[in-house]
Amino acid sequence: MTPSTPSSADTGDIFSSAFLLGDVGAPFVIGLSVGYFAKKMLRIALFVGGAAVVILFLAEYYGITTISDTHLENVASTATQAAKASGDFLIHRLSGISSKGVSGAAGFFVGFKIG
Repeated sequence: MTPSTPSSADTGDIFSSAFLLGDVGAPFVIGLSVGYFAKKMLRIALFVGGAAVVILFLAEYYGITTISDTHLENVASTATQAAKASGDFLIHRLSGISSKGVSGAAGFFVGFKIG
């Protein structure tokens, strides 16, 4: 067996390119892409949900159906809780990618902001 040389992260050299690319850069880019995608999917989901509500309102206007305001509020509350749980899951999962967990989450927030 040959002894392995310690990596730059093990020796404490936090400014080496191997440490910055592996422990900071790659998780940041992964988080950036996930955040960007999440924002785009949220916008699409809101568009589709809004269209469904407008169609329901039109159906109620023409007497096809009736809509209870409490049921509509419960559905909106459930959808909001599901979106929050999904966001919490993504942040938790991205935090586990790098050793410190900061760069993946930071990338997510940046990607969500620019998305």
